Amino acid sequence: MVKHIILWQLKDELDDTQKEVIRAQIKEGLEGLKGKIPGLLEVHVQTQRLASSNADLMLDTTFESAEALKGYATHPEHLKVANGVVRPNTRSRSCLDFEI
Repeated sequence: MVKHIILWQLKDELDDTQKEVIRAQIKEGLEGLKGKIPGLLEVHVQTQRLASSNADLMLDTTFESAEALKGYATHPEHLKVANGVVRPNTRSRSCLDFEI
């Protein structure tokens, strides 16, 4: 199995209310992919954070294999969320993929 962890920072020009709405939209969109993408076993988006955090939200996913992760990256349902709400509203992205 493979873990795929993403940390994002939202764009600075967004106010706190906008950030809250966008975090909720990203969470709903990404967590809604479960059952739609082959090999995606678990998906959780963490939107609550402590003041000591330097990221705005985290994606924590588990895939059957590295091949399933590759398929997710180009799957049309994933791209709808990524291009529709994630990429337009984030300024940075950090990724860590590893086998478990």
